[in-house]
Amino acid sequence: MNWKCQHDHDVLSELRHHFPDSSSTKLRKMLTEGRIQVNGEITHRAKHNLNVGDTITLLGRAEANTISPPPKKFQYQPKMNIMFEDDTLLVVEKPPSLLTVATDKLERETLHAYCVEYLQETSSLSWCHIVHRLDKDTSGIIVFSKSERAKKDLQEQFAKREVHRQYIALVEGKPELMHGTVETYLVEDKHLNVKATNRNDPKGKQAITHYAVADSNEHATLVDVTIETGRRHQIRMAMQYLGHPVCGDEAHGSTLDPFGRICLHATALEFIHPQTDDPVRFESPFPKDWAL
Repeated sequence: MNWKCQHDHDVLSELRHHFPDSSSTKLRKMLTEGRIQVNGEITHRAKHNLNVGDTITLLGRAEANTISPPPKKFQYQPKMNIMFEDDTLLVVEKPPSLLTVATDKLERETLHAYCVEYLQETSSLSWCHIVHRLDKDTSGIIVFSKSERAKKDLQEQFAKREVHRQYIALVEGKPELMHGTVETYLVEDKHLNVKATNRNDPKGKQAITHYAVADSNEHATLVDVTIETGRRHQIRMAMQYLGHPVCGDEAHGSTLDPFGRICLHATALEFIHPQTDDPVRFESPFPKDWAL
């Protein structure tokens, strides 16, 4: 299938225009599988610039594989710890410095890619759906679903704030209060940069973060954190607001970096199983070297 581009924009926008009923995940998969050609050349880049009159070609999977061989498999085993798996869910521990899912740059090495590869060791038709995300530098528990139905059920629980999400952060100094709540409004731009705003900003989204001091010394504090909302950089922004940024989080004012990473870990995730309707809870201990 091929057609002429009618607008000056990027490849992903063109695919969305041409296939309005297809999900972004499906369109990105066309790119990663090497099925999209621009003027006869395969492109994997979602942000590849197009001009009016450019020829776009959608190759079949078999044809694409003869032109662009399938990418080398990852070694998923060292990258993640599988905590739980059944016919509906896959629950894993994400290491730090790994994206949950690819951005517009179409990074190949992501937690989602590793999980898909793991599932396809059993069946090439297996897939897992993204329910929620952790920031690249945050480690800890993530749940994926094995069906669209389960994904929608879980995402509805997240939207209704029915999912219990707990984290632990190592922050600079010691908060004045032993426990409290930070309520802010955050806005995210197209480059995924997050800024604080106010409730009157139509683009601002409420972020509610509860914290409690778990342990401390003269330099740092371990803080238990529970979030009601799930905004990008929410906890990091909340700790900055308190004047005690997460250790290693230079972007939000940290000057201490004892472990060469942002010290934020998702320790617990609790929700209703979409298949059985039973409450399920998963826990992950924070890194031992953070102990004070």
